[in-house]
Order: sequence, then structure tokens, then C-alpha cells
Amino acid sequence: MIQIYAAENRYQVNLGWLQSRLSFSFGEYYDPNNTDFGVMRVCNDDVVAPGRGFGAHPHSDMEIVTIVLEGAVQHSDNLGNSEITSAGEVQRMSAGTGIVHAEFNASKTKSTRFLQLWFEPNELGLFPTYETRRYDAEQLRNALLPVVTPEGSEQAVMINQDLKLYLSRLDQGSTLSFEQKEGRRAFMFAIEGQVTVSGKQLSAGDTARIESESNLMIEAEKDAFFMLIDLP
Repeated sequence: MIQIYAAENRYQVNLGWLQSRLSFSFGEYYDPNNTDFGVMRVCNDDVVAPGRGFGAHPHSDMEIVTIVLEGAVQHSDNLGNSEITSAGEVQRMSAGTGIVHAEFNASKTKSTRFLQLWFEPNELGLFPTYETRRYDAEQLRNALLPVVTPEGSEQAVMINQDLKLYLSRLDQGSTLSFEQKEGRRAFMFAIEGQVTVSGKQLSAGDTARIESESNLMIEAEKDAFFMLIDLP
């Protein structure tokens, strides 16, 4: 089963300095029928104005992944981490027993855009940790590159959950296949361009929630940049 969620149907937040499109219930937006997809709790598509951002605020028992698409994000927290994550990099924060952090657009002149994803951890009460990784953009070309995995790697952050997050840039007319193991889910986000997944079309901003599909066939109808998450 493949359910497509159109970009224009996402809940929109406009705070002037923040333009956000939400795929799940978050903050002021609450839909009892749209609170999660398996262990996935949040998928926010955020654009933050120059020099603006989110002041210090707490989190606990959540795996928070940030994928920077444009510009850069300045992160700081009460553990002493202070780092700038730029386009082409992925950040993971395990909130565990509790962490207080702030996130700001690192530029005073240009907006930044990023995807922020929240997942339940596989264990509560973990010690809070933080890391970033830069991936090789060339390895996205017509391939699925894992950038978040349970084990981590030189190009992938480690996450405390049985999931893998892939990024791909697929040339028009090219295809990829992905085997979905029995009992697992997949979440797909079309960042740019247009793709079909097993015959279902996704344009930029659209998402798909996929269950009980043994083999996914992904084809680019236009040059495309997308995210695919293999979930328990």
C-alpha cells in the first residue's frame, strides 16, 4: 500500500522569519489521525530567515535528524557542542535523558532550508549525544546513499533506532529498485523534481507512506532529489 500526501496539503506555518511545512502533528497543529508513521514522529520542511532561529529549548528521549538542503545551521547545546552544519551534511542529536539546544541560521544574509526529522529511540534514558557527517554528493547520483544508519559510517550518522535514511539524485529516465522487507515501512520525500514509486507519482514536496510492498521501483520523470527512509 502506497499513500501519497500532496505538498499543498501539508500544514503550513508562517511566522515571517520561519516558513514551515509539516507532514505530521507538531506544535499548534494537531490531527489525531496524523501523529506518526511507525517510529517516525516529525518531518518538518523549514526555511529560516537570515540570522533567525530557535532559541534554547529542551528535548528528551527522541532521535532528531537535521538534513541541511540550503545554507547552514548553527547548533549549540548544554553539553558544550557548538557546530555549523551546512548543505551536504547531516546532523543527529540523541536527546536521551535530556538536552537543551538552540538552532539558528548561520548566515546573516541568506535563508537556510532544512528537513528536521524526529524518531522514537529503541531505548529510553540514553545518554545525550550529537554528531554530524558530510556525505559525498557524487555518490547520490543514480544510487541510494545511506546517510543515517544504526551503525554509522564516515558518511552516515549513527542513530539509536533500526532505520536507514537514504538520499538520492536520480537522472530523468533512470530507475532504482528497493527491496522492502516483510513487516517494515518506508517513507519517501520528493525534495526536487518528479519521481514515480511503483507507479505512484511524487512531485517536489510530496511524500509517500509505504507498507506491504515487497519491491519498490523508483523512476525519475524529471531530474529528482529525494529521501527514502526504511523504518521498522
